[in-house]
Amino acid sequence: MKKFVYDFMEGSMDLKPLLGGKGANLAEMTRIGLPVPSGFTVTTEACNEYYVKNTVLWDELKQEIFQHLSYLEESSGKRFGDIHNPLLVSVRSGSVFSMPGMMDTILNLGLNDESVEGLAKVTNNERFAYDSYRRFIQMFGDVVLHIGKYKFDTVLEKRKQEKQVENDIDLTSEDLKFLTDEFKKIIEREVKHKFPQDVKQQLLMAIEAVFKSWNNPRAKVYRRINDIPDHLGTAVTIQMMVFGNMGETSGTGVAFTRNPSNGEKKLFGEFLMNAQGEDVVAGIRTPQEIQALNEKMPDAYNKFIELCELLEKHYMDMQDIEFTIERGELYILQTRNGKRTTNAAINIAVDMVDEGLISKKEAIMRVDPQQLDQLLHPTFDEEDLKNAEVITRGLPASSGASYGKIYFSPEDVVKANSSGEKAILVRHETSPEDIEGMVASVGILTARGGMTSHAAVVARGMGKCCVAGAGEVKIDEASRIFKVRDQVFHEGDYISLNGNTGDVYSGEIKTENPQLTGNFQIFMGWADQYRRLKIRTNADTPRDTKQALEFGAEGIGLCRTEHMFFDDTRIPVVRRMILSRTIEQRKKALDLLLPMQRQDFKEIFEAMGEKPVTIRLLDPPLHEFLPHEEEDIRALAKGMEISYQQIKEVVSDLKEFNPMLGHRGCRLAITYPEIYQMQVQAIIEAAVELKKEKGLEVVPEIMVPLVGELKELQYVKDIITKTVDEIIEDSGVDIKYLVGTMIEVPRAAITADEIAKDAEFFSFGTNDLTQMTYGFSRDDAGAFIKEYVDKNILEKDPFQRIDRDGVGKLMEIAVDLGKKTRADLKIGICGEHGGEPNSVEFCHMLNLDYVSCSPYRVPIARLAAAQAAINNKDKLK
Repeated sequence: MKKFVYDFMEGSMDLKPLLGGKGANLAEMTRIGLPVPSGFTVTTEACNEYYVKNTVLWDELKQEIFQHLSYLEESSGKRFGDIHNPLLVSVRSGSVFSMPGMMDTILNLGLNDESVEGLAKVTNNERFAYDSYRRFIQMFGDVVLHIGKYKFDTVLEKRKQEKQVENDIDLTSEDLKFLTDEFKKIIEREVKHKFPQDVKQQLLMAIEAVFKSWNNPRAKVYRRINDIPDHLGTAVTIQMMVFGNMGETSGTGVAFTRNPSNGEKKLFGEFLMNAQGEDVVAGIRTPQEIQALNEKMPDAYNKFIELCELLEKHYMDMQDIEFTIERGELYILQTRNGKRTTNAAINIAVDMVDEGLISKKEAIMRVDPQQLDQLLHPTFDEEDLKNAEVITRGLPASSGASYGKIYFSPEDVVKANSSGEKAILVRHETSPEDIEGMVASVGILTARGGMTSHAAVVARGMGKCCVAGAGEVKIDEASRIFKVRDQVFHEGDYISLNGNTGDVYSGEIKTENPQLTGNFQIFMGWADQYRRLKIRTNADTPRDTKQALEFGAEGIGLCRTEHMFFDDTRIPVVRRMILSRTIEQRKKALDLLLPMQRQDFKEIFEAMGEKPVTIRLLDPPLHEFLPHEEEDIRALAKGMEISYQQIKEVVSDLKEFNPMLGHRGCRLAITYPEIYQMQVQAIIEAAVELKKEKGLEVVPEIMVPLVGELKELQYVKDIITKTVDEIIEDSGVDIKYLVGTMIEVPRAAITADEIAKDAEFFSFGTNDLTQMTYGFSRDDAGAFIKEYVDKNILEKDPFQRIDRDGVGKLMEIAVDLGKKTRADLKIGICGEHGGEPNSVEFCHMLNLDYVSCSPYRVPIARLAAAQAAINNKDKLK
């Protein structure tokens, strides 16, 4: 019979796909002799089987669970549900990939009206027993029975007010007995049946709840954001409870072996005395720094330091460790590779190489390329910061800086973000239900919680700026305001957050680009040693070009010439060219554009030195340069001294039912060859001038867009070569150049052997290739693509990640056919996919020469290319 349950003694890290991260780590720690409370894990395969069996626990699984429960009873000397010495367990989820706070946990399971009395007697602590019972009933009601947590909290807060106490620990055993009864009444009222007294029934219901939590909305959102497959399922870990809430010789905490914000090699964490684990992360009480434990319980602290060092060396990575001290005895409840900011990830990786713990290859694989985005964005301008008003200070929970408008609910943040506003989510503390608002925000501010609170951990993982535990912030959600002493801030007011210091400022503070030096440069240098793909950038201006070079770009893979036309001095000339009725009129307008384009290319070539530059000739349909609203057309007619009717007729003539598949790209050149003639002239004359003036040997790569038929390319190439030959002859300066095409029409991909006869390079325009392959309009697909992804029709938006099975096959065909015709064919990609790590890996596997992406994604592509080379050694086509 298939094995669905593993005791901790039976497992190891090798079984992580079965046991999940939590179960595998607990088994591994048990195996190496750490003080881990005993337990067992129900596998991820059991979770998947549960869904196959229409969400029903089957008899064989139940038997296996109860058999392992009996082993746990034997090893602990306690009995499940016993009235004298009850065994209590925690029930936790544990996916293969860490999903902090995304699924549900139940503590103190095994208590009922009888066993709570036994717990009180065996511990000689009635208050502790009923504190455990009321917590269990509330968690069970919330997680298993789906009763709103607030209904229990309301009763709890009311009792504290009646007793005039501030903290839960100030409630007496009589108070807790009262709350226990009230909580059971809530359950009976809400679900029409009593709180279950059968402890085995409690356990089975809890296991089902964890299985179901794999598909709760917040878990789905988290998986989608972090690219975690839906089919993995979650394991369920059942572990003997140890108690941090048994008085002042007990406590609980969370610690990282290094600082997760900056990577400093120093223990970083928090603890609470006389508390259970959820008290630390929920922000209900303000914890103490881990170093203070040395004063309260030096023996436990020193043992903990020793175990932290052991775990980091064993796993060869920074660890995030949960621990409990029960009556002076230290237990390790969990360890996992700790979530960290990108800055910390790079610093830790470089330090661990220096310490001899890991190799450079391992260091490269430790950093998620997408995370680099966190480092490439602005920080506060120092001068602006001097004049800024600090309104309060919290904990610097996740580094970075941001400003935005205040919103108090995740729904409002999502709405603000969708309308283009920068929004900061302000909460008492965040919970997993807030995930979409956290994603949409530019920063998070919480009034409660510590450095390991939900807000802090999730924000660090996302690279969001976060200030947590700003205790002076008093939030009134009903009035949509928060107060700090006598200051009042309304929804929609601007504030600024400094996640590096914990400062909160009123108003907006200007930002500036970061300085990427030190360990970042060392780390990226290692990545460059391993990657094979060249990394170019999509840039249309000297400013973008310089920024890309700072980020390590090795050339320009896409210079979109039409982007040079959209400024106040040029757009009137472009419009005059479009509105021309004769070739002579059009050429006069083009003659005005020529020096502007030539200067653009000259500045870009100069910035790039002798690095390759690929220039795409005019691509969009001409109607994009003209106004379409009545008022705008009349203003243009007046400004150009042309009749309104004449412009109206041209706008009408150029109007197309489907312009993205209409009169654009090389089709424009076939109708209006003089446009491409002007652009080629500007390109080559710029190269000639630089060779004469500075001796720069520029080799322009002239790219013809939207080719789907060899004869199209031949017609345009003839225009290009004739224009270039005339300039070379007139100037007496020899310029080398290449003529190639974008592969963005499916027909071009499947006839690439023909097209390669005249194309010296290919560049995949994967945006349009995806659009035409799927038949999706990329401008309109946003209305339904999310539904496709949410409903598992598509694993990922194909405009964000290359669809390897469809678009990818066309690319593969084009590479194979093109290389057969022209062995030295240079092939790259310049669509937006060029900076997406999964797509970069695919380009590596196709043996492309380069990928090109926006300047701010260049470091991401560099690291992704290095990881692709390491992951796919000897797998090139």
